[in-house]
Amino acid sequence: MNKPDSRTVPALLAEMVARDAARLAIVDGEQRLSYAQFADEVQRAAQALVAAGIVAGDRVGILMGNRVEWLILDFAAMSLGAITVGLNTWATAHELGYQLRHAEVKLLAIEPRFRSSDFRALLTEARAQAAGLPALMTVVCTEEPAAGMLSYVDFLRAAEQVDGGVVAAASAAVKPTDVACLLYTSGSTALPKGVPLLHGGLIDNMWEIGERQHLVSDDKLWLSVSLFWSLACVNALYAVMTHGASIVLQHAFDAGEALRLIERERCTVFYGTPNMALALWEHPDRAQHDLSSLRTGVTIGTPEQVQRVAALGVEKICNVYGLTEAYGNSAVSDADLPLEKRMQTVGRALGGVEIRIIDGETCAPLPVNTAGEITIKGNVLPGYWHDPVRTAEAFTADGYFRTGDLGLIDEEGFLYYRGRLKELVKTGGINVAPAEVEEILATHPAVELAFVTGIPDARLDEALAAVIVKRSGATVSETELANHCRATLAAYKTPRHFRFVDATVLPLTTTGKLKRNELPKLFLASEE
Repeated sequence: MNKPDSRTVPALLAEMVARDAARLAIVDGEQRLSYAQFADEVQRAAQALVAAGIVAGDRVGILMGNRVEWLILDFAAMSLGAITVGLNTWATAHELGYQLRHAEVKLLAIEPRFRSSDFRALLTEARAQAAGLPALMTVVCTEEPAAGMLSYVDFLRAAEQVDGGVVAAASAAVKPTDVACLLYTSGSTALPKGVPLLHGGLIDNMWEIGERQHLVSDDKLWLSVSLFWSLACVNALYAVMTHGASIVLQHAFDAGEALRLIERERCTVFYGTPNMALALWEHPDRAQHDLSSLRTGVTIGTPEQVQRVAALGVEKICNVYGLTEAYGNSAVSDADLPLEKRMQTVGRALGGVEIRIIDGETCAPLPVNTAGEITIKGNVLPGYWHDPVRTAEAFTADGYFRTGDLGLIDEEGFLYYRGRLKELVKTGGINVAPAEVEEILATHPAVELAFVTGIPDARLDEALAAVIVKRSGATVSETELANHCRATLAAYKTPRHFRFVDATVLPLTTTGKLKRNELPKLFLASEE
């Protein structure tokens, strides 16, 4: 398939319909939508958004699992030039309220319950904590709406009030340089950062990612990675859509259900983190399922973790490097490289992307085979949402985005990832800012000082671990501190390990600054 001519999301969908209207686009349980049917659903939802007062530039939030409504509303909002805000389904009321307020979400679509969360109750609590969220005018609930909410059926019924030409005109006015979506990612400070991504970048970068995987229109993607993460709603979604292929949704990851779904739908494309791959590998029913349809896809991790995905049957799995700020991936190892090479390198820079290794202190470029900070130019965010200070900090003087990651480029242009320079901890494939967790721990009356780090973990790669200095005379247990964190933070941000120490044993420099890279030693010492 040739690269799409389109440079905006609504134009891309129209182009895919024109190419093959009957081709399967989305599978959600028993629901199967062709590209033409999906476009019809998007058109109706876009008209309903217009009826609800949504115009270009407005923010439309989505808080639900991997359901077809997520994708319909995503494309519908972008068809109007509005901005989709993917919201974390693990969020607490504190986190949800911050993101809704910071993004000034005007319409929010939720499902009533997901996993163990009641999103209706969560939203009520978020409103109470975030001064009522005055920008939020409409809440749509897929079913069982609470008082003051619209059911999805009633929301769609309002589409009849709007002429389809209004949506067509709005779609035609969307430009490649317009913001398409706004995602939130952990940063080095306590508050998450809003990452705006543009229409043109979604198409250009994702086409390149799909090409490295050798995607074709007959491919079917198994998608269990949560849609609010860029790996799903940016990387996977548009890599597939730019190639006219199909998406098979799994509402939430469950290894047994994933095995059944991949076999039943004959999925060919794997998107998953190392801990997801491990769960599939260890599942007692794995041998009973035929995974031979799997062919290509993307993952991250150590050579052993990449090899495990290949052993599941994904022989052409691609090792990747990227981050939300850079449209998911900036380097992808080509599917046709020998597996031994794909296990070691994350590949060359994608088309439209420049990767440069610099000295983290001087910003001077470094020669080949020399490790330094990875910086990226090309398909990267224009700047953090309403945050000029952190935007200025994130770019070099000549416009390269500073990733805070360590890596090197060899003489053939292959990038090798070597870990983090910044303080973020990647646990189970998800970035967590220690400062965000530390801020919550510090609010406990028994805590004098709190420092969070990552320590090696067989399943998560890194597990969150907290070093605690208690106030004089105070007593507190690990369980109490874990529950304190869970009340405010998503479950994956709660430390799994705690170490209570005296302030005198904290690793400090001669000038009294904390040596964060030595915090893990405190946990190793406690096991000796």
